[in-house]
This record gives sequence, C-alpha cells and structure tokens, in this order.
Amino acid sequence: MGLGLWLRTGVLMAFLTGLLMALGYVLGSETGMIFAFIFALAMNFFSYWYSDKIVLTWYRARIVDEMEAPELHRIVEDLAREAGIPKPRVAIVPTDVPNAFATGRDPKHAVVAVTQGLLRILDRDELEGVLAHEISHIRNRDILIQTLAAVMAGAIIMIARWAGWMLWLGGFGGRDREGESGSILGAIVLIILAPIAAMMIQMAISRAREYLADESGAKISGKPWALARALEKIEYYVSRRPLRDGNPATAHMFIINPFRGVSLAELFSTHPPTQKRIERLRKIAEEMGMYF
Repeated sequence: MGLGLWLRTGVLMAFLTGLLMALGYVLGSETGMIFAFIFALAMNFFSYWYSDKIVLTWYRARIVDEMEAPELHRIVEDLAREAGIPKPRVAIVPTDVPNAFATGRDPKHAVVAVTQGLLRILDRDELEGVLAHEISHIRNRDILIQTLAAVMAGAIIMIARWAGWMLWLGGFGGRDREGESGSILGAIVLIILAPIAAMMIQMAISRAREYLADESGAKISGKPWALARALEKIEYYVSRRPLRDGNPATAHMFIINPFRGVSLAELFSTHPPTQKRIERLRKIAEEMGMYF
C-alpha cells in the first residue's frame, strides 16, 4: 500500500499544481502563472512554519507536561519510541466533543492534541489506538502533505474568485494575447470547475492518508480492535454533537471530521466513512491473528 499511496498522492498533488498554473494563465497569461506560483509558494511557506501555532490557538489547546497528564505522556512516549520518532509534545483541547489531531511541520516539532471529551469516553487501550493513529500521521509526514494540499486548494479557490471578478469586469478573455485568442467559454468553465476539482483532490488525499494512518497506527499499537472501538465511539458522539467552534478548513486534521452531524457524500468528505475504516481494521486484526 505504501508505494502505491505515495504515487497516487504525488499524482493528485501534480493535478493541484496544474490547476493552479492553469488558473494563473487565465488570470494573466505567463505573468499570471508566475503570480499564481509565487502566491501559492508564499502561502505554503507561511503554513509550513506557523500552521501548528495557529491551529493550537484556534482550539485553545494547552501544552501539558508529565506532571499534569502522566498517563497520557507515558502512552505517547511508548508509541513514539515504537514508531521511531521523537516524542511529540502533548496538548489538551478544552471541549467535551471527543476528538484528536496532530500538528507540526516535522516529527521534531510535532504536537499531539486530544480533547477533554476524548479522555472522558475512551479507556486506555482505545486512547492508545487513537494516539498511535496520530503518531502515524507524524511519522508518515501526513501533516505536511495534507497542509500543502489544503493550502493549494485554498489558493486555487481564491485565484478562481479573482479570475471571475476580472472576467466580470472585462479584464481578460476575448482579446488577443500575443497572437493567441483567449477563450471566454474555456475561462468560465475553468473558473467554475477548478475550485470543485481542487476540493475533491484535497479530500481524496486526506482520505487516503487517513486509511494509511489507521493501518500503520494499528500496527504500532498492536491493537487494531482498540482503534476500531474508539472510532465507533467518536463517530457516535460527533454525529450527535458536532463541534460548533473552530475552523472547518481544519477538518482534515482530526481523526474524525468534528464539524458535521450527518454523513456527507464520500466524494466531498475529508475522511473515509467510519464503517469502512472499522472494516479495514477488522481485516488487519485478522491478519494479526486477532478477532473482535
């Protein structure tokens, strides 16, 4: 699964880059392509260095030491050692909605965050399963990949809006550009479809990385059944009491999308269906000689 997933992720990222450059061309020919590239580069640079601080601030997550949360730190330390990465910092989010996420630009600067609600509803094995999933995201560099995909999709949406305004104001299209006739119809189609395609690609990348984190996390903890049980519990609570505060743009970071009360169509979801994830974990458990 590893090599194939990385290849698919690379292809999808290439599609995002192509969409971005195409919109830049619509916006202003070669100059627009350069502008779009620089704009996306600047957004990615900012996200790479500061996204973890922004996300922790959004959710009022507080870094806790070993004195405050000794068991949590022990679990994280054991799993990080098993995964072969430095122990990430540990944070607690002050909300009763059960969930967890990881952030940070690389394994040396990572943070694993859990909500108070998660600590309340999960037993130790289930908590270990969730934390192994998040540590897998760190080890697999999923945080960086998903952040870049989200930023690229965001840049495409913003540039499409600018291009739409320019089209409405008559700023491009229909005029010759150094001998090349611009196509108004083609520009309109691209402006409408590019943001939709960008969102679909970003979500496809996110779903693929979630499956990978489930699989590698189950192997790190050695308890696929515990992660499956935890996902079932989190899904139950989130479907009845979704998160009201926060930024939906960060939905891909959480182990289960916390912002919706009902399931969305798979095509437009940042996460695979929870039941499919549980079924995959059952197969992993059977391969490991476990049954639940």
